[in-house]
Amino acid sequence: MKYSPLIAILRGVTPDKILNVAEILIENGINIIEVPLNSPNPLKSIQLLVDKYSDKALLGAGTVLKTSEVNNVFNTGAKLIVSPNTDCQVIQETKKLKMLSIPGCFTVSEALTAIQSGADALKLFPASTLGPNTFNAINQVLPKDTKCFAVGGINSDNMKEWVDFKITGFGIGSNIYNPKMSLYEIKNKVEDFMKIYQNILGKGLKQISL
Repeated sequence: MKYSPLIAILRGVTPDKILNVAEILIENGINIIEVPLNSPNPLKSIQLLVDKYSDKALLGAGTVLKTSEVNNVFNTGAKLIVSPNTDCQVIQETKKLKMLSIPGCFTVSEALTAIQSGADALKLFPASTLGPNTFNAINQVLPKDTKCFAVGGINSDNMKEWVDFKITGFGIGSNIYNPKMSLYEIKNKVEDFMKIYQNILGKGLKQISL
């Protein structure tokens, strides 16, 4: 399956809202969805996503810090593990279970450690502190086909510079979702964001493989 280069981070989402929010995202072309584990009853939300949308999207958990959490997510049938940090044991457990691993990193050392541990892609976090220029420098020493997602502080004002430096994609959270928003507000936020993003890319979304 091909994916949009955008990871929707639904921090704070609840099981009673998850399917409606996911429907909005998928209808607008966002088909990588992450439920952070510090959300209310996250495994229930992930299970609901998997039951309904596993054939339409890459689904999984964020803020995964322990190998036990990897196993809990695996038991839902989800395929994606995202972390804010580089933990070799978490990465290796993820790959042992044949799931996709996107650990967080901030330095060259963390990035290379994550890759050597089996990471499928890297989460550059927090991107607002790292900045596009630092990413460009880090990217020069990474293996050629390394996929990198900028996460944290991404907005319409800074996306183009990241794209110019060949970022693979973005993790998007509060720009499109927070638990206090109505579904109407979420729909408008998602549609507005996608218009801006497509304008920045010029030719619309570039699909990626993971």
